[in-house]
Amino acid sequence: MSKKIILAALLAGCMASGTSQAERGSDGQLNIIYWQAASILNPYLSGGTKDIESASMVIEPLARYNENGEMVPYLVESIPTVKNGGVSEDLKSITWSLKKDIKWSDGSDFTADDVVFTAAYCMDETGGCQQLAKFSDVESVEAVDSHTVKVTFGVAKPFPYGPFVGGEVPIIQKAQFADCMGAKAPECTEANFGPIGTGPFKVTEFKANDVITLEANDLYRDPSKPAFANVVFKGGGDSASAARSVLETGEFDYAWNMQIEPEILAQMTKAGKGEVISAFGTSVERMMINKTNPDPALGDKRATAEGGPHPFLTDQNVVRALSLAIDRQILVDAGYGSAGQISCNVLPAPAYQASTNNDACKTQDVDAANKLLDDAGWKKGSDGVREKDGVRLSVLYQTSTNSVRQATQALVKQMWQAIGVETELRNIDAAVFFGGDQSSPDTFQKFFADIEMYTNNFNGTDPEQYMNNWGCSRVPSPANNWLGENMPRYCNPAYDELLTKLAGTSGVEERGKIAIELNDMLMQEGAMIPLVHRGRVSAKSNALAGVIMNAWDSELWNIADWSRAK
Repeated sequence: MSKKIILAALLAGCMASGTSQAERGSDGQLNIIYWQAASILNPYLSGGTKDIESASMVIEPLARYNENGEMVPYLVESIPTVKNGGVSEDLKSITWSLKKDIKWSDGSDFTADDVVFTAAYCMDETGGCQQLAKFSDVESVEAVDSHTVKVTFGVAKPFPYGPFVGGEVPIIQKAQFADCMGAKAPECTEANFGPIGTGPFKVTEFKANDVITLEANDLYRDPSKPAFANVVFKGGGDSASAARSVLETGEFDYAWNMQIEPEILAQMTKAGKGEVISAFGTSVERMMINKTNPDPALGDKRATAEGGPHPFLTDQNVVRALSLAIDRQILVDAGYGSAGQISCNVLPAPAYQASTNNDACKTQDVDAANKLLDDAGWKKGSDGVREKDGVRLSVLYQTSTNSVRQATQALVKQMWQAIGVETELRNIDAAVFFGGDQSSPDTFQKFFADIEMYTNNFNGTDPEQYMNNWGCSRVPSPANNWLGENMPRYCNPAYDELLTKLAGTSGVEERGKIAIELNDMLMQEGAMIPLVHRGRVSAKSNALAGVIMNAWDSELWNIADWSRAK
């Protein structure tokens, strides 16, 4: 028998046995746990990471950021640039060419009309879209033909990739959401809990703040993917139990956001069932400083501009003293270990846009903090708490329920006591704190406290849309259904002017310089107090293959490529 015949026979045998190509659904069930449970599967109505990432298994953007922060096409043929003709020479438009023959999971065609509709859905002024900043300066979005979309901006846009790039701005189906525009958006429970998508999985059941079950999308564009037949996405509990379920018991395959004391995490990995994976991006654990008055006596005006300024957190001396009193290295060592670094900025990376102008915060200085307060007229009373004009420096400090966060709260409370600040601690279940329930008084958007602590980040490496979050128009209030990312209620026309300048500036280095200016304004005007530059830390089973940790997009960005380790 000739060598050619032998080779052909071997190849035929491999194909017959299915070893040359994976079979969709052949790896059974994938079990994922996010200790912050998903409350909705529509990123346009929630800025919570757990909602954005759970939705990313189902609905997709035109393009994503890979593990290196580079844009990669998903629902389009390529990334438009000036060089390839996709971005106009005057930088006022970008044209996307959609891939042909992509189907929604209900069997209908994915077309340019769906992209146009998605823009209209978010840009509806009455809808309170959480991702509106991604559509900054968009003048129109039109379908050139069934598979070509043109986005036109009102100004030159050196970085035109805000709309439809990254897990925060996926495409939603026009047919499903057509009756959910504007004020009706939150009322469309069926669509918000079970969006039809183009992604590798489709929803079979959604239990808010609990569990999502999904099955492989049999119309997904790659016939060999996903490898898993179904997914159970469990939410709730705490980060320690989530880590244990992967690293020690093997009950789950993947656990997100291991905000656990480093020595505990190291002990868990000794069981040999899984490993800890991490990557540094732009996540910063920070305190948001409420610039408005959260007094319950104000009723509907509570924590709004109409209710008036905060009684003491608008005093820059107070905020600076609070920051100087904190020993950030202790917070890093106790809660994060090698997965944390001291941060004095809300924009910590990449290096070219990380400011060094706020580095004084890296060293605790209790004496300087006390002097600031003394000089500003805040005097200690008989109980050791400072007051001025009848106002006590008494802080309600809230965050989500998590052992590291509660430990951080306890340490900070002691540090602030040393400068005469009284602190009441509150922790709220993460599903509620980061949830979108407008009737709840405990969401991080309503911010019915003086200070709140959490982490977020942004997709990719360009900071424009992220820094837009603290523009005057992004303040949550009853008028916009408490949506928006400007939790401190910070509003400075000079900051907004810099945002406009950034939007019209090209060149990475020049944009980085403006980003530093924006960051410094937020820091020096006391909008927030950064604490720790956090690496994303998650846990994966040793039996899980294909996972590529990504700090620039959804951690589940390539879930279509996950499989059982062979």
